[in-house]
Amino acid sequence: MEYIKRHITTTLYEMLSQFKVVLVTGPRQVGKSTLLRKELAHYEYVTLDDMVELELARNEPALFFKNHKFPLIIDEVQYAPELFTYIKFLIDKTDVKGQLCLTGSQTYSLMKNVSESLAGRIGILELQGLSMREKNGIDFTKIFLPDEEYIKSFSEIQSKKEIEYNLWQNLFRGSMPQMMDSGVKWEFFYRSYVKSYIERDVRNLMNIKDEALFYKFMVALAARTGGLLNAADVANTIGVSLKTVQSWISVLQASGIIFFLYPYENNLLKRVIKTPKIYFNDTGLVCYLVGWDNETVAQNGAMAGALFETFVISEIVKSWINHGEDTRRLFFYRDSNKKEIDLLIQKNASLYPVEIKKTAQPSLAMARNFPALSQLTNMQVGTILCQCSSHLYLLEVVQCLPVEFV
Repeated sequence: MEYIKRHITTTLYEMLSQFKVVLVTGPRQVGKSTLLRKELAHYEYVTLDDMVELELARNEPALFFKNHKFPLIIDEVQYAPELFTYIKFLIDKTDVKGQLCLTGSQTYSLMKNVSESLAGRIGILELQGLSMREKNGIDFTKIFLPDEEYIKSFSEIQSKKEIEYNLWQNLFRGSMPQMMDSGVKWEFFYRSYVKSYIERDVRNLMNIKDEALFYKFMVALAARTGGLLNAADVANTIGVSLKTVQSWISVLQASGIIFFLYPYENNLLKRVIKTPKIYFNDTGLVCYLVGWDNETVAQNGAMAGALFETFVISEIVKSWINHGEDTRRLFFYRDSNKKEIDLLIQKNASLYPVEIKKTAQPSLAMARNFPALSQLTNMQVGTILCQCSSHLYLLEVVQCLPVEFV
């Protein structure tokens, strides 16, 4: 399969110029190794999936580094936490930046070792699956921010390049690079993905005695993507304790399978809720877990709206991550009166409210909750992201934007 240029590449080079060590994390099979081997072809590469190398790294770190010279890529470094102390020793002897690049799919354990050994010496990047921009070869790496400059820039890109979006097909097949190969059977891929994830990552992070029960937990969580997190409800559904569910959720989050969107808080806003919303990073995985086997079912099923929202939020998050921006500036709003705004983007002391709707026919009724934030002086034009055909204004302060602009 032809290599697809990743939009995080510029951020990777910037990190390498600033830090002695760069760690690239993210879920399994999103292309971490491929990215580094293509972009850093002059680096020596070693993977700790190789049992000989792993044994050496764990028991003889000094000998391991004697066999492998800088600049160096160490893949799946989480399997040998013994290396971190020795890495600190080596990099403290030089002022040269960007000589060591690490990858790992288990940030839960990785971050503990990083914080203890390499604090201040390491830059951390998170790679997710392919964005729609990357899939379509769109050379546009700005973060999603629905202001006039962004919309104008993206419109110019679209006018120069004919884009085949195929929204629901892409949403169903997911964002994993292997799924770009039409010869890869969707069900085989995700079945294997879930099995290897549970057997390798989950087992290494905690002692799961009942793999079937953990799979049932993943299914229950997938059915709730795009909704408020209710761990107690999940616990009751699958018949385990709340503490167990909370522990399992932390594993999914740490390994990049899910992420949270947190509620926006401001002293001027009263009675806002504290509960986060939960999203899966890959909609193809959601479809597999909930038992949909084709894009038509995904598009027309009861969860279609939540799936569409999950896709849009994940695409926006990718644009921010790839640009090296802090995704903690992305929020949602919900108050005790159940007035909710799907997304609030905080940037340059301004707030951009966004509603995400599956429809192709937006209406002002979809913007009815924007006034809940009217007391804030830094509010910008509200945006309805949907399947409309072109950018248009419903009011001076409410615009509609096609999902292709994400």
